[in-house]
Amino acid sequence: MARAPVVQDIEYLPEADRLEGYAHPRETALLFGHEGAQQELAVALNQGKLHHGWLITGPQGIGKATLAYRFARYALAEPEEREPGGLSVRSGSIAARQVTALSHPGLLVIRRVYDVKTKRFTASIPIDEVRRLRGFLSHRSAGGWRVVIVDQADELNINAANAILKSLEEPPERTVFLLISSEPGRLPTTIRSRCRRLDLQPLGAEPLQAAVRQALASAEQREPDADQWPQLLAIGQGSVRRVLGLEGDKGLEVFRSVESLIAGLPTISWGSVHDLAESLGTPAAEQRFGLFFDLLQDYLARLIRAGATSEGSDRDLTLAQRLIKDGQLATWAALWETITRERAEALALNLDRKALILDTILRIEQTVRR
Repeated sequence: MARAPVVQDIEYLPEADRLEGYAHPRETALLFGHEGAQQELAVALNQGKLHHGWLITGPQGIGKATLAYRFARYALAEPEEREPGGLSVRSGSIAARQVTALSHPGLLVIRRVYDVKTKRFTASIPIDEVRRLRGFLSHRSAGGWRVVIVDQADELNINAANAILKSLEEPPERTVFLLISSEPGRLPTTIRSRCRRLDLQPLGAEPLQAAVRQALASAEQREPDADQWPQLLAIGQGSVRRVLGLEGDKGLEVFRSVESLIAGLPTISWGSVHDLAESLGTPAAEQRFGLFFDLLQDYLARLIRAGATSEGSDRDLTLAQRLIKDGQLATWAALWETITRERAEALALNLDRKALILDTILRIEQTVRR
């Protein structure tokens, strides 16, 4: 009897670089707040001075991937389809549609992959992903250019990073590498030194609001009420991803948990902490887990800054004065660095997330009580 065909139990493979429920960066129509970066890339391409490797850096959710895909559409489109003054292409461009569909032969995207068996993303970008470069670079792109997007480059494992480095050291003709990175310090110095750096800044309130509105409209979701915008934009810290993560009850719940945790120090309600760790430690809570650490690390950074410079909001200054004792700034800075490192290690090695949350809060308590 013939063996029954294997039926995949999911309709599509999730994407590590997509915020669930919203358009992917390659599907995003407009990029707000980074006109200078777009102009720099467009001029370099049109004047024949395009560097073969670009390291696009900045905090998560500010438009780095959107910029990379806009450039890919622009570079792979016919010259007459390119609009002046940025990275826009005319509507109806076949190349642009192919980039959006990830079907253009001149585009290769390297990123973490989804494991259908475990229903989780790989902890890092494996060497097998980078090995696809060999076949990709053996064929000439129909439009003359080839674009490789690595999202995010800080997630390359050591073997994958070495393979990327080899291509950067011996760049193929008319091929450009766009390495997206939120933590460029995690990249090998050898990779950083072979790329031209393009640093993107967090979005201001106006472009941030415009970008959030675009994302909500494409997802057919209702905008926040007018009186909610100021708080969302302030908490968002220039990140579209963060504002979208906060939008809704569960995101704001995470924010309130972080606020309550810091405000209550040195006292900690460990029963509530265990409940929080339980709810954020599951695979289904990946986005809220990331949001929790983003908010926590930002809060600690603000307190350290307030303690060091006496600048910040009244709330931050009051908390810093109460929590950070004289001579302890270095201890708190080391705490922030430890939390950042252990979070990265936990993600890279796929460690227990509940345990990470509990250990992190214990470290904070121990630091406050010293």
